[in-house]
Amino acid sequence: MLDVDQLRVAYGQSEVLHGMSFKVEPGEIIAIMGRNGMGKTTLMKSMMGILPSTSGAIRLGGEDIAAMKSHQRVRKGVAYVPQGRMIFSTMTVKENIETGLIAGGDRSVPADIYELFPVLLEMKSRRGGNLSGGQQQQLAIARALATKPKVLLLDEPTEGIQPSIIREMARTLRRIRDERGLSIVVSEQVLSFALDVADRVLVVENGEIVHDEPRAAVDEAKVSKYLSV
Repeated sequence: MLDVDQLRVAYGQSEVLHGMSFKVEPGEIIAIMGRNGMGKTTLMKSMMGILPSTSGAIRLGGEDIAAMKSHQRVRKGVAYVPQGRMIFSTMTVKENIETGLIAGGDRSVPADIYELFPVLLEMKSRRGGNLSGGQQQQLAIARALATKPKVLLLDEPTEGIQPSIIREMARTLRRIRDERGLSIVVSEQVLSFALDVADRVLVVENGEIVHDEPRAAVDEAKVSKYLSV
C-alpha cells in the first residue's frame, strides 16, 4: 500500500533522512519509534508532502506520489494527523470534521465517524478549543478519516494525553484498521502504546531505520535502549 524507497530529505545543506526505505502492507499498522530529533516528524511531513524530498520514491498503491503537493496526496488517499493535533480551535467539532469532507466527497459527516468517536457527536456544536487533549486528538483523527484515506499517518498521537485515553486510542486505531481496511503509520515514543497498536515496530536513529521487527518478535529492552537519552 505504501512503499518508501531510498528517501532522502534535507533542511538546506543538512540531510536529515539518509536513504530511508520501508513498506507498509494493506491493513498493516506500523509504529515508527525513536527519540526526539531522530527524524520521525521529518519522515511524516515528507510522506505528506509538507517537506520536499531531495531524492527517493514514495509510492501509494504502486504510484509514485513524491512529486505531488499535499492536497494532491490527500485526494490520492493519504491523511495526516500532525503532532499537536492542529485542530481549528474557534470552529465547532462538526465544522472541523467537515473540513475533511472536501477530499472525501461527502456533503455531511458520515455516521460511522461519530460511531467511532461518540464523544464528538455529544460535543459537535462545541468549539474545538474547548475540548480536552484526548478529545482534540479524536477530533483530528475524525477529520483525517473524513477524507476517506487509504493510509493514515499519525505523528506522536499520545503526546500530552493521559494513560487511560492512550489505551482507548490504541483500541480505536485497531478498530479503524479492521473496519476500513486502511494502513496506519504511527510515529511514537511511548513503547507500551506502540506494542498495543502495531503489527510491526521500526526504530529510527539519526535518520536511518536501525530496527524493524514484527510485534511478536520485538525485544522490548533493545528498543527501550534506542528510546532512552
